[in-house]
Amino acid sequence: MKSTLVNTNFHFNGQTNVYHGKVRDVYSVGNDLLVMIATDRISAFDVVLPKGIPYKGQVLNQIAAKFLDATADIVPNWKLATPDPMVTTGLRCEPYKVEMVIRGYLTGSAWREYKAGARTLCGVSLPEGMKENQKFPTPIITPTTKADEGHDENISKEEIIAQGLVSREEYEQLEKYTYALFQRGTEMAAQKNLILVDTKYEFGKKDGKIYLIDEIHTPDSSRYFYTDTYQDLFEKGEEQRQLSKEFVRKWLMDNGFQGKEGQTVPEMTEEYCNSVSERYIELYEKIVGEPFIKADVSNVSERIEENISRYLKKRG
Repeated sequence: MKSTLVNTNFHFNGQTNVYHGKVRDVYSVGNDLLVMIATDRISAFDVVLPKGIPYKGQVLNQIAAKFLDATADIVPNWKLATPDPMVTTGLRCEPYKVEMVIRGYLTGSAWREYKAGARTLCGVSLPEGMKENQKFPTPIITPTTKADEGHDENISKEEIIAQGLVSREEYEQLEKYTYALFQRGTEMAAQKNLILVDTKYEFGKKDGKIYLIDEIHTPDSSRYFYTDTYQDLFEKGEEQRQLSKEFVRKWLMDNGFQGKEGQTVPEMTEEYCNSVSERYIELYEKIVGEPFIKADVSNVSERIEENISRYLKKRG
C-alpha cells in the first residue's frame, strides 16, 4: 500500500505543546503559532479507523487552504502559510466550545432523526412531510458542542447562551458568519456543478477578534451532491450521487458498525483504502476544478519535518 501518514511525533524548535486529534495533529510553537498536520487518518462515528487513506491528508489540507483564502473577505481566518501539501500554519486562537453546523438539505443524521419522528433539531422547528434530501426553505443552523473526547452533542442556540458557552452577541455574530460562508461555499460549488448540502465551521478568538479556524468545505466537514442528477434522483426517492465522507459511514453501517460498544470495524483491505482515496481525489478535482498532483510519499514523515523546520527557521 502507498505510504500513509497515520502518526506524527515531531519535536520542533520552540515547540510548547502537541495535540493529536482524530485526523489532525496540532503542534504549538511559541505563544501564537499553530502547525496543523492533516494526517491520512480517517474517522467515522467519532472513531478513528485502523487504516490510513493514501493522499487524504493532502486532499483535505489543500481544499481547506483554497477555501480559507476564498472566504478571507467575509471573516478573518487563522491561516498564515502552507509549507507542505499536508500542513497549514496559522494563528493560535482560543476556540469556541461549539461547532456551527449549517444544513441546506434534510439528509444524514438530521434525516435519521426526522425519520424517527423528531420535528425539532437543536431548537429549530422542521416542517412536516419532508422527504430525504429535500431542500430546506432556508438553510438552518444546528450547532453541536465541541467535545475534547467522545461524541459532539446537538445543542440549541438558547442552551449555548444559557450555559455561557458563548455570549448572545458573539453567538449572533457567529451565525452571521456561518450564513455568509455557506452562501459563498454554495456559489463556488454551483460553478463546479455541485451542491453544498451541509457543512460545519469552527471559530476562535484572538485579541478580542473572531477568527475562522480549522478546515472548511472539505469532504470531511461537508457534504456535496451533483447538481445535474439531484432533482431526478430526489423525485425518484433514490440515493443521491454525493461527494463526502458519507459513503464511508454507509459502508461501515452496511457492515454492522456504527461506533457502538461491542461493534468491530470491518476489515479495511488495501483495495478498499485505495477506493476511498480515489473518491477523495475525485472530490478535490471536482471542487477545486484542477488536477490533483500527488506529492512524493516515499518518505512522507521526513518531508513534512523538513518543510516545517525550514518554515520555522525562515520565520525566525
